[in-house]
Parts: sequence; structure tokens; C-alpha cells
Amino acid sequence: MNIPVNLKYTKDHEWVSIDGDTATVGITDFAQKELGDIVYVEVETLDQTLDKDEVFGTVEAVKTVSDLFLPLTGEIIAFNDALESTPESVNSDPYGAGWMIKIKIANMAEVDDLLSSDSYKELIGA
Repeated sequence: MNIPVNLKYTKDHEWVSIDGDTATVGITDFAQKELGDIVYVEVETLDQTLDKDEVFGTVEAVKTVSDLFLPLTGEIIAFNDALESTPESVNSDPYGAGWMIKIKIANMAEVDDLLSSDSYKELIGA
């Protein structure tokens, strides 16, 4: 299972890449495998400011729909439009082409609450 050490993680199986005050967010390799074939990603919160742990969208797989939770408080400044036509990118490249949103981080202290790759591996028993 692919769990890059340069990323941060949440207990909700999302990954976070921090670049200055911007965070890129997607779901982990573990999450996409658990969900199965992803057929649709919906994010209707673009340009909204949400609190940490609020639902920012949903990911729909063949067998289930799952909420996506914001890992950090901030404004959603970008959505990966490519997922509208190729949602399967979340399955094939969850840490690259399958990214979902970018957030302008409102509270950098919240980054310290995210999990390291080792902590995330413990969480999923990898």
C-alpha cells in the first residue's frame, strides 16, 4: 500500500500536502481501495470557508457514497475539474491526478493535529 512519507493524513483517510498556506487534499490509497471503483466526485463548496471536519463533498463508488471531511479550517480555492470526466483518477493515482481540492489554510496550528505517515500506517494496520 502506498503511504507517502511527505504527506499528512487524517483519521478519515484523507491525505494533505502543505505548500505555504495552501493545502492540497485527496483520499488515500487505502480509502480508494476500500471504496472500490469511483464513479463520481462532488464538491459544491468551492469558494466557501469551512471549519475543520465539515463535509466539503462526496465521493461515489459503485457500491457506496462517502462524505469527504475538511482536514483543516479554510477556504476551498480550487477543485480538480478533471475528476468530472475522469473520476477513476482517484483510483489509479490518488496522490497525483486524483487530488480533489486546494484549501487556503486559516489556522496553521491545525496542521499539527494531522497524522504522520507512520501514525496513519498504525491507524490502518499497515
